[in-house]
Amino acid sequence: MIIDLHNHTPLCHHAKGSMQSFVEQAVARKIDVFGFSDHAPMRFDEAYRMRFDEMQGYEQEVLLLREKHRDTIKILLAYEVDFLDGYIDESVLKRDVDYFIGSVHFLGKWGFDNPEFIGEYTHHDIDVIWQRYFDAIEALAQSRLFEVVGHLDLIKIFNYLPKKDIRSIAQKAINAIKKADMVVEINAAGLRKPVKEQYPGDVLLELLA
Repeated sequence: MIIDLHNHTPLCHHAKGSMQSFVEQAVARKIDVFGFSDHAPMRFDEAYRMRFDEMQGYEQEVLLLREKHRDTIKILLAYEVDFLDGYIDESVLKRDVDYFIGSVHFLGKWGFDNPEFIGEYTHHDIDVIWQRYFDAIEALAQSRLFEVVGHLDLIKIFNYLPKKDIRSIAQKAINAIKKADMVVEINAAGLRKPVKEQYPGDVLLELLA
């Protein structure tokens, strides 16, 4: 069975193509379960996510596609939610969806995966940055708000790698993920980023196993 659960739409302003075309491609690639999980709205970094008033239309279109293609492919409805203290909106978490992906894209208000702010890496100890990131992943798991952890080691996106053993940095977060009985996605987006590696990489995959 082929399952693809992390897919955005043009509503997030960094994906292209109609939702219908996504489904057609999923069918052509013999995907069995395809999940739409666009970036949920929040009152921060609003340029890269849908607006609150677009949620209903997004959900309705996914449900229409689910019904239209129900004999061909299973379509799921979801959101990717930024785990960012003070900005997680309760109205999002109350939506009637199949799952939520929890992701960390910010350390404080620094969007560390945005190339516009890549210069910030040079102002910090890379081991400290990595630890802060995995501390956030640990807190995400402990929140019990989500079913899926998005791109577990996204912090490596620009190939700024720690001097410390990655396993020692990530261990507590992975323990928390296990305790919360969450799913960790294998995300191929990193293959087209400077790191040229999927999320998570082999070392963390072994640790997860």
